[in-house]
Amino acid sequence: QVQLRESGGGSVQAGGSLTVSCAVSGYTGSLGYMGWFRQAPGKEREGVAAIEPGYGWRYYADSVKGRFTISQDNAKRTLYLKMDSLGPDDTAMYYCAAKRAYGDRWSGYNYWGQGTQVTVSS
Repeated sequence: QVQLRESGGGSVQAGGSLTVSCAVSGYTGSLGYMGWFRQAPGKEREGVAAIEPGYGWRYYADSVKGRFTISQDNAKRTLYLKMDSLGPDDTAMYYCAAKRAYGDRWSGYNYWGQGTQVTVSS
């Protein structure tokens, strides 16, 4: 089992930056992907960033490419999402997730955190 706990959400003005964190515990051997997803009210959940923990390769949704950066600190067992140039469309609940399998990096996640709210005001 893998446990995930997000933190660091909050309110920020448009154009600002925010970093959310995800503390990882439990058995994390052989994880295929770790990712950040978001869901805004009335919208479907979307993947915004993913990383292959064993290799460090990173992937981004087109909507956040160049603005968001996913990273991991293995010593602290923490996953981060640094968000720059935030806009109102980035307002959502942000979730950390992990999956054991490879393949599609945006679906099939086995483990989820409880989410942290990010609100961007114009």
